[in-house]
Formats: sequence, structure tokens, C-alpha cells
Amino acid sequence: MRELLLTKQYRCVHSSSCQCIKGHLSEDVIFLVFNNLNWNPKLIATLSCVCKWFDDLAKRVLWKEFCRTRAPKMMIDLQTSGTHSIDGNWSALGKLLIYCAGCKKGGLFKNVQIPAHFVYRTRFSKTSGKSFLLPQCINDVLYVSDPCEHLDQGEEGDIGFFRGVFKSFATTNVRRMLINKGAKLHPTEVCPYCKARLWSMLQANMIPQTASCRLGSYEECVDYHVCLNGHMVGICTLLPLSDSEGASEKE
Repeated sequence: MRELLLTKQYRCVHSSSCQCIKGHLSEDVIFLVFNNLNWNPKLIATLSCVCKWFDDLAKRVLWKEFCRTRAPKMMIDLQTSGTHSIDGNWSALGKLLIYCAGCKKGGLFKNVQIPAHFVYRTRFSKTSGKSFLLPQCINDVLYVSDPCEHLDQGEEGDIGFFRGVFKSFATTNVRRMLINKGAKLHPTEVCPYCKARLWSMLQANMIPQTASCRLGSYEECVDYHVCLNGHMVGICTLLPLSDSEGASEKE
């Protein structure tokens, strides 16, 4: 990777303060290199920090290919509405696929403080997403992850963080209901994936009982927010496993 960044061929015209003042490789060459690296997300993130030209290339091309490789069926579905872009851009979606945002104290989820971290693999399901939609919004398409479990969090118990993304959020019934209800955007916190402002689904009274059943959590301990680009970030307090459930999982 170091050799790639040192080999310059084209002048960067994006910024006079750019570090690559002697030019750089063509997009085609970089595409082939990252294809060979299987679209490694850490290397894509590193490349994005070099200059505006590399950051633009990563957002337009590299993160897009990463998403298509990591979750091909999901990406095809998210684009079947005819758009060739993704709400909130491809880098935000790539981050959502592999990053549990956690929570800082006094943030979205008040007293909970759990560090953010990368996750090796997460399953996203639009079937699970139906459980997070009110009957009036059941035709919307929402992909939701399994909860990322953070066990034994003191008084908070076993915490689960989940995340998701709506297909074509601008046209969804969920967005329409939030606007019609006059739901307020969070005054300070923003989406951890795209930095857009957030609606609280709890404050809007739009969390169905089926959400806690899907998550395996206490009904009164589910909270999630949706940003202007349709990314969802949520938290729940997980129910303890019974002895029989624990035994069956071990088997």
C-alpha cells in the first residue's frame, strides 16, 4: 500500500494543500489493486485520509464495491428503485455494515456508555425489518441487523445494539408519518454513519411491540432513531437466557 501511494502519475487538482502534489495513479489501477485486496475496508479508510482526490474515489467507487461484495443481494435490492446512488453515500453504508456505533454517556441513549467497535460479520434481514414497522408502514423496506450483544453492563443488564437502513427512505411511509406527526429532530446528536440529524422513534410513538419480540428484549427497553438518510441505530435490554435455552444453544 505504501508503494501505491508513493507512485505518482496524475496531478491532484482538488486542493492546493493536498499532500499528493506530484500526482497519483489512475482510478483503473487503484480499482484493480483493491479488487485484489478484496476491498479491505481498513485500507479503503486509510486511503481516504490521504487527500480529497482519494477520498472522492473511495466514496464513489471503492466503498460501493465493498458493499456489493459484502452484501450483494441487499445492495441489489436497495438500488432496484432506479437510483444509482445510496442515501447518505456508499461510505456511510459501508461503515454501517461493519461498525457497531456503541454509545457515549449523555448521548443518544443517556446513561449507557459502551465504546464503538468494528464487527467481523453481521446478518441484515428485511424480514426482521418488518418487525420494526407499524402496520401503516409495513410496505416499507427496512434491513435490520441482529443485535450486537454487550453483556453484563452493571445496572443496565445485557445490552444489544442494532442498526439498519431503509430502502428509498425519502418515499417511505415511516418518513411521511414522522413529518405528519411533527416529530422533532434531536437537538445535538447525529447519525454515527452519515452525520445527518435524527428522529426518535420512541418519542414519535412509532415502535411496535413486535420489535422487542424480534430482538429478544424487554418490551419497554427498546429505543431507536432514524436519520434523514434512512439509517437506523438502536438499543435494547436483552432478556436473560433461560437454562433450557442456554442448554439448547450449547448443543
